[in-house]
Amino acid sequence: MINKFKYLSKFWKGKKVFLTGHTGFKGCWFSIFLSLLGAKVTGYSLKPDTAPSFYNLIKLNKKIHTSIIGDIRDYDKLKKSILKFSPDFIVHMAAQPLVRQSYDDPKYTYEVNTLGTVNILNILKEINFVKSALIITTDKVYFNDNKKKYFKEGDLLGGADPYSNSKSCAESIVNSYNQSFFKEKKIFVATARAGNVIGGGDFSKDRIIPDYIYSFLKNQKLTLRSPNSIRPWQHVLDPLYGYLLLLMKLHKKQIASGSSFNFGPNNSNNKSVNEVISLMNKNFDNSVKIIKKKNILNNYKESKVLMLDSNKSKKILKWIAQYNLEQSINLTSIWFKKFIDKKNKDILKVTQDQINDYVKKKR
Repeated sequence: MINKFKYLSKFWKGKKVFLTGHTGFKGCWFSIFLSLLGAKVTGYSLKPDTAPSFYNLIKLNKKIHTSIIGDIRDYDKLKKSILKFSPDFIVHMAAQPLVRQSYDDPKYTYEVNTLGTVNILNILKEINFVKSALIITTDKVYFNDNKKKYFKEGDLLGGADPYSNSKSCAESIVNSYNQSFFKEKKIFVATARAGNVIGGGDFSKDRIIPDYIYSFLKNQKLTLRSPNSIRPWQHVLDPLYGYLLLLMKLHKKQIASGSSFNFGPNNSNNKSVNEVISLMNKNFDNSVKIIKKKNILNNYKESKVLMLDSNKSKKILKWIAQYNLEQSINLTSIWFKKFIDKKNKDILKVTQDQINDYVKKKR
């Protein structure tokens, strides 16, 4: 069990974590991970926007300390919620995370991803008792000219699409607050830039794994809009474990406030969309027929190649991705097969078992 992983559970037991975006894919996984370690989690987020939703399947509202349904742009409600809980840590995951949706509604994307970050940071500045916070951005914050380079934390930020650019703005906002306020107040804030995460429980449209699952369930063909695009794929538990290590370092003041950390897979996991789908199909008996089309995005621009250099996280946090791509796909497939199996009702147990197994392997 997870409580045997003593250096983690000893630190996190009884710690209070205020987590925004807890109803989302990564937020659900992180909420359960923290809870298994003995932390008290209060989540703040909009209602789940997918049906089915990971949040509802595992009845997360009953598994954590408090679940608050609220908009990250509602400053007063957000601040009151933080004050009432009086957390040790704030982890800001709430976001509009989809590239395609950011083109459809750029104004909303910028409001959530930039103003939401400002709200969290300004509350940190005002309340002055939370000394450690982690802002989750994305691997897409870098200026990417598709030259097949591995991006390091000090590389130029940019982002052509509204989602990527809004997250780049969030990084700049964190830097400004750190330079202007947090260094003096000794508040330690960092940003985390994770690669493309996959795993059970992701039901968002316009993501490759959920699109595959929807095609499988509906017995429809799957159209790959960018079959040759290369991404740093990794199982969701790998970056979440990195977040835990980073928060512990922040708490102990062992890294500089304002630092950024990449969490990406080993180089061999930088694969094309086509290769990911081929592995999924192997796990599902080649049940989904694939249509490969290039350049069907019209005015949507996405980078063809994206790869991360995670040496900083390896050196400073002693973090390394545990699962290769095939293992990540296998775990994802197992989770969704349990979900599809109508006889299996305990999705929470499947999730907890995968977390426990991850920690056991880390030992």
